[in-house]
Amino acid sequence: MATTSASGPTPSARPHEGSANVAPAPAPQPAPTRPGQPAPISRLGIAAVVVTVVLWASAFVGIRAVGPSFSPGSLTLGRLAVAAVVLGLLVVPKLRGLPRGREWWPILAYGVMWFGGYNVALNAAEHMLDAGTAALLINVNPILVAVMAGVILKEGFPRWLIIGSLIAFGGVAVIALGSGQRSTADVAGVLLCLLAAALAAVSVIVQKPVLRKFPAAQATWFGIMVGALCCLPFSGQLITELQAAPLPATLGLVYLGIFPTAIAFTTWAYALSLIDAGRLAATTYLVPGTTILISWLVLGEIPTVWGLVGGVICLVGVGLTRRRSR
Repeated sequence: MATTSASGPTPSARPHEGSANVAPAPAPQPAPTRPGQPAPISRLGIAAVVVTVVLWASAFVGIRAVGPSFSPGSLTLGRLAVAAVVLGLLVVPKLRGLPRGREWWPILAYGVMWFGGYNVALNAAEHMLDAGTAALLINVNPILVAVMAGVILKEGFPRWLIIGSLIAFGGVAVIALGSGQRSTADVAGVLLCLLAAALAAVSVIVQKPVLRKFPAAQATWFGIMVGALCCLPFSGQLITELQAAPLPATLGLVYLGIFPTAIAFTTWAYALSLIDAGRLAATTYLVPGTTILISWLVLGEIPTVWGLVGGVICLVGVGLTRRRSR
């Protein structure tokens, strides 16, 4: 294989007298990724995805544990307050400047929609719907993200992303249909769950460009602060419920603030800065299956056969979203 020298042309390679001047050859550029081919992901990116899925799955178990002690709004404010303090300890010392002018608009948007509205809506919905129905409705989110990313972010609609997403969604449906509970078919709960899914999907699209200007931890902290400010009307309720809550419920609230919020949303933002929004969103199909495993280990809830089968289907579907189109 022919090689080139990085130190310029050698004497024997100089053009002869009278020959046309030859411009130096441009440096070789890496081959661009063809449309439909997922770009390689670093090990840190893969680790960030795994951490996000596991911690977000653990949030469902945590919310179930502390739900009797905290109402939807106060639970959201408590989580965000803890996350703002913990993540702020890491972000503020390295913060060299705040967003300016129009840079605030997308941050305000996903701060209000995702960190504020999504959490309140989902917490409220889970008081009305069984776990299977909630899981099925929330996992409309990756499909919404894939569609909006294809149109707005110009990520296109790779064939294997669509096929894998549909298969993974089918796995979630199997988990939901195999739930031991039956849907209460509460219209308000269904609408709140769909609202939460839509808010999350739009927030992913809005957050993606912000990560080109700000590190993941900073972008997450900004959003958490905005969401916390929006939830301040629940502060009185939070104080009252904290006074009455047992210690395990309070510790559970702290856990939700540190791990599924401060850490998981940061690892999500980091992964989103590396991976197309549509492909990354597809990995959240793994959350329901992971939740079943965590619930099995922590709460002793034995998963049903349908839950295990659905989890395997989700794994296959997410794996297919990473397949290269020819």
